[in-house]
Amino acid sequence: MPRTPISQLAKSAGVNVETIRYYERQNLIEQPNKPPQGYRQYPEDTLTKVLFIKRAQHLGFTLAEIHALIELSTGSCHEVQHLAEHKLDIVQAKIKDLKRLENSLKQLVTSCQSNPDTASCPVIDALVPVGRRLS
Repeated sequence: MPRTPISQLAKSAGVNVETIRYYERQNLIEQPNKPPQGYRQYPEDTLTKVLFIKRAQHLGFTLAEIHALIELSTGSCHEVQHLAEHKLDIVQAKIKDLKRLENSLKQLVTSCQSNPDTASCPVIDALVPVGRRLS
């Protein structure tokens, strides 16, 4: 099985060396033993695992959740499904929050567009706590 040094592993995965070391400290990937002379050599499957981690992060999974996914990867699909459903619930709640934020910002922008008073701004006014002034 081909083995590669950390610098080549990082380059192949599109991350920096410190990311690889961080994943090792987080027990997401295994650090190979250091030979008496030379550098640690990573097995080929480490690249697959790093790419998996990056893809899972891109999908919004935290490192703790990714660690759980890795642990579950050899187990039951039902357990993985449960973790994914939980993440889906979180994402859906964030989407609802973002929709509310979008609607609020649309209303504020509309208020600005129709604001005849150049001395005040509806966006600023909405952000200042009630009874306070921004000076």
